[in-house]
Amino acid sequence: MKTLGRTEKTLALAILLFFFAATLVQCKKEEESLVNWRENLGLGKEKVSRLHFFFHDTLSGKNPTAVTIAQAAMTKTSPTRFGAVNMADDPLTEGPELTSKLVGRAQGFYASAGQQEVCLLMAMSYLLTEGKYKGSSLSILGRNHALDPVRELPVIGGSGLFRLARGYAVAKTHRLNKTSGDAIIEYHVTVIHY
Repeated sequence: MKTLGRTEKTLALAILLFFFAATLVQCKKEEESLVNWRENLGLGKEKVSRLHFFFHDTLSGKNPTAVTIAQAAMTKTSPTRFGAVNMADDPLTEGPELTSKLVGRAQGFYASAGQQEVCLLMAMSYLLTEGKYKGSSLSILGRNHALDPVRELPVIGGSGLFRLARGYAVAKTHRLNKTSGDAIIEYHVTVIHY
């Protein structure tokens, strides 16, 4: 086996240093690109907002705000309504009474996902129609163990002033009619956005 001479070693070392330096330059460019992505998207500094409202889900009466759009054959005999899918366009209000100021709409669906317990899979967009966030929306997707007094749902995105939002919503049942299924849910939402 032939050993490398001094010139060959120097050349090999120079080539290695060149590739190392080129890699560092490329990494630096990528790092700068990641740092500036907010600027490139026209986003400002991160902010934390806290929202509070009441969600009115009405299944009964002449003008329900949530309706069953699909269900499995077994849903009718299931104590948890397993397999039922409801579409909702629920009002969000400032206070617990439906007559209080309307601040938005919760639009989307929820499905009964628990066979042994009342557990919903919720995919909802909370559109705000009042205040500084008017026209912006939050997207909530997650498990809602509906009979727990307090539950937490993830905020996975948003639009408008809530672009690239993340956070969580704490939902607390204010009122529930177990016969009709009508419910008023109090929400405290903490959202990080730009």
